[in-house]
Amino acid sequence: MAIERQELINYLDRLLQPGQFNDYAPNGLQVEGADKIQRVVAGVTASQALIDQAIALGADALLVHHGYFWRNEASPIVGIKKRRIKALMAHNINLISYHLPLDCHPEFGNNAQLGKLMGWVPDAHMQSSGVTGLGLYATLPTMCTGIDVQQHLSQVLGREALHIDIPSKPIKRIGWCTGGAQSMIEQAVALGLDAYVSGEISESTVHIARENGVHYFAAGHHATERYGAKALAAHLQQELGLDCEFVDIDSPA
Repeated sequence: MAIERQELINYLDRLLQPGQFNDYAPNGLQVEGADKIQRVVAGVTASQALIDQAIALGADALLVHHGYFWRNEASPIVGIKKRRIKALMAHNINLISYHLPLDCHPEFGNNAQLGKLMGWVPDAHMQSSGVTGLGLYATLPTMCTGIDVQQHLSQVLGREALHIDIPSKPIKRIGWCTGGAQSMIEQAVALGLDAYVSGEISESTVHIARENGVHYFAAGHHATERYGAKALAAHLQQELGLDCEFVDIDSPA
């Protein structure tokens, strides 16, 4: 089944509500391709490797979490940006990207999907600069150790999670925000959580965690954000009858 490009964008905008976010990059259509879309390839980042896979699979659209034209990014279309956009346009592939809306969606968002995978049922949202849903926290059914959480994260995500351990502190309340949200450990401290999970770690995060007695887990930016685009692609296939495939271009970051 094929769909008009604008019809797909309108559907995604209604679903993900990008107008609610002051984002770091434009959400929705970033590079215009074919007018009609039948085959969609989804992935985390619009890298050259993912574009090459979309071309090989005959995609009409590439749906990603990390697209282009980031705030404070240099404007000239040169170097790898030129090569990527040239490849998309040469093969008439639409590039569609949703950043914060795909982090925060209550069903298809990266945070919701990570919680579902880990078996964490959210109590409420954490808050960051007024963005609702950017971060969640849960009360675990049983008390566990930091080592328990580290091992579970590593097993589920297929990547060794880095753990800043607080050996004497059990974990009952845990917060998480996928990707590069290590600074939200401050909100975890303010909420009185025992542990906080994100994708990346900064040098300062180590000291904030230790000095506030909060376990911190850096489980990988890519590893924690695989699941939003994958869930959204499955939804589009089911609801709109599009041929959708999630392609995982692995990244150690």
